Amino acid sequence: MAGGVLSLGPLLGGATEALAQSTGGTAAAAGKTDKDIYGRIGVRPMINGRGTYTVISGSLMLPEVREAIDAAARQFVQLDELAEAVGKRLAKITKAEHGLVASGCHAALTHATTACVSGGNPDLHVRLPDLTGFEKTEVIIPAHSRNVYENAVSAVGVKVVEVSTPDELKAAIGPQTALIYIMAGPRVEKSELPTDVIASIAGPKGVPVLVDAAAEILTIPNVHLERGADLVAYSGGKAIRGPQSAGLLLGREDLVRAAWVSSAPHHGIGRGYKVGKEEAMGMLAAVEMWVQRDHDAEFARWESWLKTISRRVSAIGSVKTEVSQPEGLSNRTPSLTITWNEKKLGVSGKTVADTLYEAKQRIAINAAGGDEPERSGVSVTPYMLQPGEEKIIADALVRILTDPPAPPAPPRPPSVDVSGKWTLEIQYLAGSSTAHRLELAQDGPEITGTHTGEYVSRKATGSVSGKTVTVRSTLSESSGDALDFTFTGTLRGDSMGGELNMGEYLKATWQARRGS
Repeated sequence: MAGGVLSLGPLLGGATEALAQSTGGTAAAAGKTDKDIYGRIGVRPMINGRGTYTVISGSLMLPEVREAIDAAARQFVQLDELAEAVGKRLAKITKAEHGLVASGCHAALTHATTACVSGGNPDLHVRLPDLTGFEKTEVIIPAHSRNVYENAVSAVGVKVVEVSTPDELKAAIGPQTALIYIMAGPRVEKSELPTDVIASIAGPKGVPVLVDAAAEILTIPNVHLERGADLVAYSGGKAIRGPQSAGLLLGREDLVRAAWVSSAPHHGIGRGYKVGKEEAMGMLAAVEMWVQRDHDAEFARWESWLKTISRRVSAIGSVKTEVSQPEGLSNRTPSLTITWNEKKLGVSGKTVADTLYEAKQRIAINAAGGDEPERSGVSVTPYMLQPGEEKIIADALVRILTDPPAPPAPPRPPSVDVSGKWTLEIQYLAGSSTAHRLELAQDGPEITGTHTGEYVSRKATGSVSGKTVTVRSTLSESSGDALDFTFTGTLRGDSMGGELNMGEYLKATWQARRGS
């Protein structure tokens, strides 16, 4: 990791003192916060042993970022001037041609795509996502990079073209190609189409390459730009520890500047992706701090926390622990896997993770499998732990593994047969659908079959316990989408119904009738 140390003085000078003076307190007191701010509205904070997942609010901002945000909130500026100044400063720090703070990595990808489609031409820009009459209407995505986040690109209205080999890539590129999108990771660089190969094919044809490096650490000079990419986007609220509602776009100056044109306060498709002066300066402060942080010391501290947890739980019979080192640049943190003989200890990893998540002192860790069928376990990621929380996790794990909760009731023998074709009516939060179908076969308690939705079909599996039916289906993100449906309900004759759990899309209710 290279990069000079840049002074934070001009950026943060007097911020803490200004805050203290405005509140009539001291600089030390200004750093204090109401620790129960979430509890006041009935929301329970947690110890984060999972990592920088957006759904559990990403990372914690650095103190310097909080100070920059507070200082920025106290004055008015012209946003185009701010974007220009921040872009130049980001270029100096990161050694990219130019930089842009967006309202998250998703927004950075959308702005980058808009720049490649419209080139900053407002006559084109204001028509998006209607590409009727446009020259640039397609984005190429290699098969290794299909994922749920590509919606940030396709939302501009472009057609996605999938390729798997260099020859397919060469054949797919034409005047209609706006850009090539890559999801960064080891799978890309070990494939037939790593970034440098893609860039060597796209560059001579004038097609930009955009890399989604949302969860990666920031490399200086930037590894993706050095491999030939034109643009790279990062999440601000993950490894960089800036505002959760901020992201970065770095790379080719003309395209980054055109991406700013598609961002608020300008109108058009990007108006809703507004980034305020506070997020812009907070993100800049986070990047300033990135080149000053002692990353080796951070990593050593994470490893020491995992050793503390491992040492405590290893004293319990049948428990094994293993520390895994990161592969690649995304989520670059060690992790601890703790496994045990489920039958001997009388508790599964899922039950442990669920119990800790619902406890008074809420702890978020992941369930994990073992290397043998009878072993179960959990994993701990120290990325976002705060000092002392490793001891709390160790205490909680020892307590639950030595005195586990009662196991869930075993399934009952099935008393109904769910086999057949079912027509469903699903009631969502603000709408309904009668397009879904289930075609199921039952063998004892086991269910297999097909779940057909509005547009696609996917494999269904499940089980029957007494009259209770559970059916699950998954749509893989290799198609650019990811959907997980779990139907749970009661079967009575030729009708059944109950609750539908849709994972990140929350819950719905459903009714079904048997018959073609």
